[in-house]
Amino acid sequence: MRFVFGILLGACSAAANPFPGPQTTWKGFDRFDFAVAGREAWVVVPAEAAPGNPWIWRARFWGHEPQTDIALLERGFHVAYCDVADMFGAPPAVEIWNTFYAKMTDEHGLAPKVALEGLSRGGLIIYNWAKANPEKVACIYADAPVCDIKSWPRDHSGPANWAKCLAIYGLTEGEEETFTGNPIDGLDVLVAAGVPLLHVVGEADKVVPVAENTAVLAARYRALGGSIEIISKPGVGHHPHSLEDPTPIVEFILRHTSSTER
Repeated sequence: MRFVFGILLGACSAAANPFPGPQTTWKGFDRFDFAVAGREAWVVVPAEAAPGNPWIWRARFWGHEPQTDIALLERGFHVAYCDVADMFGAPPAVEIWNTFYAKMTDEHGLAPKVALEGLSRGGLIIYNWAKANPEKVACIYADAPVCDIKSWPRDHSGPANWAKCLAIYGLTEGEEETFTGNPIDGLDVLVAAGVPLLHVVGEADKVVPVAENTAVLAARYRALGGSIEIISKPGVGHHPHSLEDPTPIVEFILRHTSSTER
């Protein structure tokens, strides 16, 4: 029995399969760059993977306020990135992320449930991918996230971003008023899957106003019976993201990945 248990423990603690592409370093950790579905992607590898190969998948603004990513690397998480910039979380971006997820889990042995991290407009892709794949999500950490395209890019960006957003969603001007493909919509699937949420926001954010984004999503999520924590930063605008001491973010992610099915 002890011999069998030892084999099983060793299997659960095995490192992920090697990653392709050129190897460099990022913050003292090995980084591998490659392409997925024609988009740039990379993975940063911990010195020693934690049991089950947990990972956090970051959306947008790689390297900005990286303290959470670094802290998780130090705890044995892989940190992954797949660039879907200027796709506004639309279905084509979700499809690219589906391909990336399959590569990370099927080919490289990362955990079947992933922690999602989205800064600003990264909120669009993490929520839309999560709603399409609720069973694959351990938890969501969103930082000053865009939760409604009517707020950003329509009302708080320039006409160029709004035109790109309409085009990739296949919408015409005015159709956004009845559009139901925003992060604030269809949250019941995440509640049913028991996905916990954490939002970190600046109370004085004028780029992605809390009242138009996080507040709406939080009210709807709670009304459906879902769990969401909000850390508000008084007097802070859209920047800086994250927290100077990322401990509350890191503890949230660790709490919701430690029991994740491997």
